[in-house]
Formats: sequence, structure tokens, C-alpha cells
Amino acid sequence: MRSAKRKLILVLITSALWGCAEMGGGMAAKSAGGIPLGSTGPHAVQPLPDKPRFGQPMGEAELAAWNIDIRTPDGRGLPAGRGSVAEGKKVYEAKCVACHGADAKGGPMYGTMVGGIGSFITNTRVLTPGSMYPYAPILFDYIRRAMPMDRPQTLSADEVYAVSAYLLNLNGLVPGDAVMDAARLAQVQMPNRNGFLLDDRPDTKSLRCMSNCR
Repeated sequence: MRSAKRKLILVLITSALWGCAEMGGGMAAKSAGGIPLGSTGPHAVQPLPDKPRFGQPMGEAELAAWNIDIRTPDGRGLPAGRGSVAEGKKVYEAKCVACHGADAKGGPMYGTMVGGIGSFITNTRVLTPGSMYPYAPILFDYIRRAMPMDRPQTLSADEVYAVSAYLLNLNGLVPGDAVMDAARLAQVQMPNRNGFLLDDRPDTKSLRCMSNCR
């Protein structure tokens, strides 16, 4: 009986050593079901590049498509285009009235955009473009960037000029036959133009820098 047990143990040890020898010799190991488990040898390591290679240089023409910033005091950066009060009313009723309500007097999403002029020097301020914005190009910049809320930056420059003209007219700042473009929009005098303090702290200024930045 003991002899049979010794023979069985010897067979198991031999089988185990033979399996190790096969794996060490480069033969693929297998699972109990005979599925190859892959090689256990070293894998080749791909050398890393000398420096990161992220993207490619961007030219000024490509950058211009992304640079929609407007210098609001004088309108620098406003695009070509034009729009009248009458055209703006049509655009507004098609793409803005659902959130802002009829005649921009407030809707389900936003409050009024009309009136409140002069209220910023009182305790009952009414926040509208006419009562708060110091420069009219701010209106164009905000509409182009953020409106309509569900499709921002889908309005053409002509449409944004037109809606700007319409809202300025509703606030009594331009006549009903006004046409807005880059030059005329910057000339509109906003009632709250002098209602802000200039922030001249050093950390509010920045310069465009691409190399050797400080």
C-alpha cells in the first residue's frame, strides 16, 4: 500500500517538474481546458520619444476662427455684418421668445430685458442690458456666445446685430429704424456707462505669451 502511494507521489512530482520544464523552455502554458495562456517570457519595450508630440502648431488664420473676443469699450473685434430693428424682431420671435417672453419682458426661463434704466443708483435695481451694460458691444458679445440657450453660437453675425438693435430699441436707446453694425453699435451711449469703477490692480492685466513667459 505504501509502495503504491510512493509511486503516485513520484508520478505527480514528475508531472509537475515536466510542466515547469515545458514552460521554461518557451512552450506555451495551458489551462485545465487546454487553452493557451500565453508566453511568460520578456516583452519588447517601445522606446519613448525624446519629447511629447501633442498636436501641431496653430496658425493665426486657424486661431482667428476661435478668437471671438470683443473689446467692449470701442467694439474692436466686432465682425462684419448688419441688422435692423425690424429684422431683429423677427429673429427674436423665432429664436428667443420661448425663454424671454414677448417683447423681452420676461418668460419661463429669464426675467425682463427691458426697463430699469437708472435703477442701479437705487435700492430696487432692475437688471437689464439697458440698465446695467456700460457698453453696447457687450450685448452683441453675450448673445453671440451664449444664445439661444439650447443652441449657442448658431446665430449669424447679421442675426446678432439685428437682435441687439431690437433689444436696444425696446430699451429706448435707438430709434425704430436703427441699423446696427460694428461702427454704429460701438457708438451707442449706454445709460450706465459711468456706473463702474476701473479695476487697475496689476493682476488684472495679462499679455499673450507663447515662449519665455513670466
